[in-house]
Amino acid sequence: MRLQEYAPSIFKEFIPSKSGVKKAIKNGQILLNGKIAQTGSWINFGQSIELIENPSNKPKVYEYSLEVIFEDEHLAVINKPPGITVSSNAFKNIFNALPFNLTESTATDKLFKPTPVHRLDNQTSGILLIAKTKTAQIELGNQFNNQTIQKKYCTIVIGEVLNKQIITTTIENKNAETSFEIIKVVKSLKYNNLTCLKVAPKTGRTHQIRIHLSSIGHPILGDKLYGDQETLHKGKGLFLAATEITLLHPKTFSPLHFKIDVPNKFNSLLIREKRRWNTYNK
Repeated sequence: MRLQEYAPSIFKEFIPSKSGVKKAIKNGQILLNGKIAQTGSWINFGQSIELIENPSNKPKVYEYSLEVIFEDEHLAVINKPPGITVSSNAFKNIFNALPFNLTESTATDKLFKPTPVHRLDNQTSGILLIAKTKTAQIELGNQFNNQTIQKKYCTIVIGEVLNKQIITTTIENKNAETSFEIIKVVKSLKYNNLTCLKVAPKTGRTHQIRIHLSSIGHPILGDKLYGDQETLHKGKGLFLAATEITLLHPKTFSPLHFKIDVPNKFNSLLIREKRRWNTYNK
């Protein structure tokens, strides 16, 4: 494989586009075994590939305040608000806001920019893990792959859920597993019943919780993609929040557990729906 084909995969955190990598090679910023490389240079096992930092390439910073739950030299934990994408081509995303909210790591393997190691949907709020070093990025990735990181979510679904269960419906022909327990059921004029659940996904497929709950006839309230358009709850967003996470510290391997409160809109809605039902059924 030639360098211009290989380099984008290893330097994507620093140069996000293939054209940018090609430009860096032409500018003499990439060294192969200590010598300036060419775009047509061939890559062999055991070679050293280095990227020389360009002082003019400053990271884009979105000045958007985030709640930082925990931070040290290696990782950070933030509370992602709903309505903002974790990372995308758009400038206004969590990834670009991280340098504005986190202190720069002093570790020798610090990343060019703090980097999320998993994703939450645009409308999903809650706990998001951030790697600040390469070691943390690799180790947390391994923990996710080995399914040793445990995440829990709070959600409100349409209808009365009668029993806790484990859903194992495949998603895009891949194994997926989601378990949940019932927190409370509230009467509702519009939906007859709403159920608050604590959900624990074992795997991390795209939209897994939303797909699984919809598959058993209980779509998440406010879900425009997998919910029933006739009973769509408008104006309050998706009622899904990542509220707990358990992991091992990527450097010290000590156990870490973080938990945040359920968003206010969850309890407010349940109280309001119950009050309306009681008023109407006096």
